Amino acid sequence: MGELAAQLPVSRPAVSQHLKVLKATGLVDDETVGTRRIYRLNPAGVQALRDQLDTFWNRAIANYETTLGDDSTEDET
Repeated sequence: MGELAAQLPVSRPAVSQHLKVLKATGLVDDETVGTRRIYRLNPAGVQALRDQLDTFWNRAIANYETTLGDDSTEDET
C-alpha cells in the first residue's frame, strides 16, 4: 500500500480505508507476499459492477426516451 499511497494525494489511512471498501465490495482481491499486501482488480467484481451500470444507464435512457415521447404527444394536441 505504501507505493500506492505515495502516488495519491490522500493519506495512507485514507488509501487503506478505500482499499478495504473495494475489497468488501468484491472489486479487488489482495494477497500477502512477505511483508507486502498486493491488491489486484477482481475481474468478476468489475464485470458485476459493469452489468449494474449498464442496467442503470439503459433504464435511465429508456425513461428519458419515454419522457421525450410524452412531451411530443402533448405538443401535437
